[in-house]
Amino acid sequence: MPISQTGDEKLKAELDELKKEAAELRQRVAEAREHGDLKENGEYIYGRQNLSFVEGRLREIMGKINYSEVTDCTAAPLDTAGFGTVVKVRDLDSGREIVYQLLGPYDYDLTENSISILSPIGNALYGLSVGEKVSVSVPRGESNFEILEITASEFK
Repeated sequence: MPISQTGDEKLKAELDELKKEAAELRQRVAEAREHGDLKENGEYIYGRQNLSFVEGRLREIMGKINYSEVTDCTAAPLDTAGFGTVVKVRDLDSGREIVYQLLGPYDYDLTENSISILSPIGNALYGLSVGEKVSVSVPRGESNFEILEITASEFK
């Protein structure tokens, strides 16, 4: 699965933080275990639950990192909308213009106008050229877009 260098760095930073948190939780669980009856030891039970959650997230992030291929978004070809490109589209139903960066499922961020290439809109735009139109089935109904411009990303 493609991932931007920025997205890869974010995942690795989160992994480092979670490793620290897991080590702290293991220590707290070990201390709580020493307080006696584990069935009624809230600190132990809560600590184990938190540790289980953190370890699950650790495995999830390690899997994402292991199954990702880091791609430089600034070097993406601009002849068609593809991973890492910034695509300006016109919503043909409302007339408004929208800018999306097409990224992978591990590093997209809707607050930064990036969408996953696996999302309905991202998947529909993927591979299209400037001037092409597409109809996309989204949860609120059907949306129609025209690609106005394809540019390179400013970040890796």
